[in-house]
Amino acid sequence: MTSPAAEPLPGPQLTAPPDRAPDRTVVLVGLMGAGKSCIGRRLAARTGLAFIDADTEIEKAAGCTVSEIFARYGEAAFRDGERRVMARLLADKPAILAAGGGAFMDEGTRALIRRDAISVWLRADLDTLIARTKGRTHRPLLNSGDARATLARLMDQRYPVYAEADIMVETGIDNPNLTCTRVLAAIDDFRAHLPGDRT
Repeated sequence: MTSPAAEPLPGPQLTAPPDRAPDRTVVLVGLMGAGKSCIGRRLAARTGLAFIDADTEIEKAAGCTVSEIFARYGEAAFRDGERRVMARLLADKPAILAAGGGAFMDEGTRALIRRDAISVWLRADLDTLIARTKGRTHRPLLNSGDARATLARLMDQRYPVYAEADIMVETGIDNPNLTCTRVLAAIDDFRAHLPGDRT
């Protein structure tokens, strides 16, 4: 299977000790603005794994942007394509994978992630999400109506499901490098306590 192309990493890459690199894909879940791409790139640099943005892979497969997919075909069609792309990425070699905000809501995708990956929920409060998504037009769910109300509704809908992730790390005003370190520590702790059928 051809490995998906990883996005280039910003700045100098750090080389972590080999035992810091997970032996399975780490899937970052959370709402838009939670920092999945920002933290994901840093995790990739620290572990030596590739960073993959699921939305970018969906756009490559569809030949158009996420916003265009929503506009032309609707959210249901987007979720169907997202499910297929996530399954392909999870079947490949270990990587740091930033999932779209709605990917983890799909029961089948959650089952695949639980079986083949380690899931990390980057949890952010509403004010943080508003600040990080303000003025960004590539977020289809935020392009109409009141962004604060939309994000609050999505938090109500999705946070109980995100809570099923293997790991939860709060992300807010902290330096992203500090958040990255906290995620790595949480992954190390999780791996140390994995039951036999998840090792």
